[in-house]
Formats: sequence, C-alpha cells, structure tokens
Amino acid sequence: MSPAPTAESQASPLPRLAHLALPFFDDRHRSLAHDLDRWAVDALAGLDHHDNDAACRGLVRILGAAGWLRHCVPAAWGGASEQLDSRALVVCRETLARHEGLADFAFAMQGLGSGPISLAGSPALRARWLPAVARGDSIAAFALSEPDAGSDVAAMACRARDDGSHWVLDGEKTWISNGGIADFYCVFARADEPEGGRGTRGICAFVVPAGTPGLTVAERIETIAPHPLARLRFTDCRVPQDHLLGEVGSGFKLAMQTLDIFRASVAAAALGFARRALDEALVQARGRRMLGATLADLQLTQATLGDMATDIDAAALLTYRAAWQRDVLGGRTTRSAAMAKLVATESAQQVIDRALQLHGGRGVQVGSMVERLYREIRALRIYEGASEVQRLIVGRDLLAAATP
Repeated sequence: MSPAPTAESQASPLPRLAHLALPFFDDRHRSLAHDLDRWAVDALAGLDHHDNDAACRGLVRILGAAGWLRHCVPAAWGGASEQLDSRALVVCRETLARHEGLADFAFAMQGLGSGPISLAGSPALRARWLPAVARGDSIAAFALSEPDAGSDVAAMACRARDDGSHWVLDGEKTWISNGGIADFYCVFARADEPEGGRGTRGICAFVVPAGTPGLTVAERIETIAPHPLARLRFTDCRVPQDHLLGEVGSGFKLAMQTLDIFRASVAAAALGFARRALDEALVQARGRRMLGATLADLQLTQATLGDMATDIDAAALLTYRAAWQRDVLGGRTTRSAAMAKLVATESAQQVIDRALQLHGGRGVQVGSMVERLYREIRALRIYEGASEVQRLIVGRDLLAAATP
C-alpha cells in the first residue's frame, strides 16, 4: 500500500514562498529561500534519527558543503554577507525547519555557537574557527546556562581566574546544545569577585576547544525532541589568555548581543514548524472522509484552518520586522525580537496542536509528521529565553522608554 500523501509530496515550493513578497526582504533573500527550499526537498529526505549525534554531524557537513552555513559568519571569514544578516538567518531557519527540525538545529547552533567570535573575537580566533564553521568542518556551541542560572545570568557561578599565563575555569554549564559533539565552546564565566558577588559586570567570554584538559562532558541530556545536549564540567580548565573574547567584563553584553541577533531566528524556526503543520492539516482536511463529506467541507474545520493561517501571518510579520529592523535600521532590537519570539513560538504551539487534532489518531502515532512537530516546537518556548522572560523584556523595555 502506498503511503498517504503529505504536504511535502504535494506542495510546490512557489506557493510555500509567497510570503517572501513582503517588503521586508530583498531579492537576494527571495533567491536564498527558493534555492534552499529546492535543495532541502532531496537533501533532507529520509534522515535517520536513530543516532542524533551522527545525524547532526552529517547535517553540519552537508549544510557546509552546500554553502548554507556561510550565512552564519561574516564575509571576511568565509561568510555570505559583510555582517551577519538577520533576514538571511530568518529565511534559512524558517525554510529548514519546514523540512527537518534537526537541520534547523544544526544550522542555528553553527551561528549561535560562533556568534561571540564573529562579534568580538581577535583576528587569530576568527581565522581559526569561523572559516571552519562556514565549511561545516567544525561544530560550534554556546555555553551560557548553568544549573542555577538560566535566564537569570546574574546568578552565574562558573568562575574564571587569571593566573598570569592562563584563564582558569571552574564550574558547570548545562542544557548546552551540541554538548559532547562540538569542536569548540564559547563559554561565559565570572571573573574573580568577592565571595557571594552577583551581577553581570565581571562576566567574561572565552573560546574553549573540545579536548582542553579540565573540560569534561558530565552528562548527556535526553529531551522529548532529541538533540545533542549536555552538561559540561570545568575543573581547573586552563585557557590561553588570547582565547578571551572582547574585554574583561564584557561577557554579559556580548552574550546579549549574540542572543539579540539570533532570537528572531528562533521565531523563524517556529514559523517553519507552524507552516509545515498547516500544510499537513490542509492535506488531511482535503483527503479525510467523514460524515459523508471531507473534513474540509465542515465549517468547524474551515474555522480552525482560518485561525491557524491568521496566527502564522501575525507571527511572521513580527518576525520579519525584527530582522528587518536590525539589518536596515540598526540599533537595539531587543523589544521587537522578544515580541517575535514570544508570539511565534506560542502561536506555533497552538497551530501544531490544531493540526494534530485534525489528524485524529494518526496525529499521535509516533513518527508521523505532526507528532514530530508537536515534540519539536515545545523547546522553542523555553530556550534562548522562555516566553515568560520575553514578556518581562518587553514590559521592562516599555517602562524604560516611558521614563521621563
């Protein structure tokens, strides 16, 4: 018996990319989306998820070989644009997420993990790591979160001590994407302060190559949508002085700058998942017979599909605006990026839930597309700042702007 048709097998790429007619994008972004979409149809088909470490390594290699990872680094170091282009990142993540969640993860972590080097690395560090990231030869990781310091960066306990010849790191990081498979980590740690000190003023950032003595993978972490994640431990881990990123004490600012660039792309990944869910829901609605008609003939189904499409478009406008603001207007985009991530991830959860409901029993069958989307979307409402944190960011920014 032939498999049931899916959105992937039925949809032409041109209708899927109609939203790129919006004025937020240039022709180069439209071409990027079109080319990546066509590439992904064949290159990402039939990915084996049984060994996610191997799958992720393989995805980094093929994304690099095809040139897509060039959008994760600046042009001077093998990238596609002079500076990191937020709209290109948004286009890539939305397109990849629509096809394969792990491909989006592999792409995103190359950019996020190397972002601090792009922004503040010395010429030597940039030359060492960024071209390899763009080629897919080196896997990057961003190590900020700790067991007791996730969104509350001021509670960071990982320490960095300057002994004159090296920086010596001690502490733990957790929920680190690409943990255990990365070739290097951008690690944030607190420089020497009086015991019990808090705040963000003393935080520094360092490049720590995998295999550095004193760096160990303490635990691999399994989640509902399996990705390479780990808890890292630093014990008298000695890092050369020239592996410091930026100035001493500039680590918090660097972390926030990096997250500002990539936060809108998280919203874009959520859009990709939501658009795929809507595609699958449309196929199901047209093909499923019920009560002498199809699901699509029922007014309840039509209303559900209308809500899904409206939620997606609303989230898309916020996402594209945030990326456009950073690329075209410049300056801080903290509020607009937080709005985009909040609305896109929360609405995508609802869109995917509705799509699963329309599929009935098939929707909860392990391995079905909507079941995979249901697991994939949940983490996006938490990582790079949970939805509750995004609400706080927006509210605080509004109050600060209104202060006389």
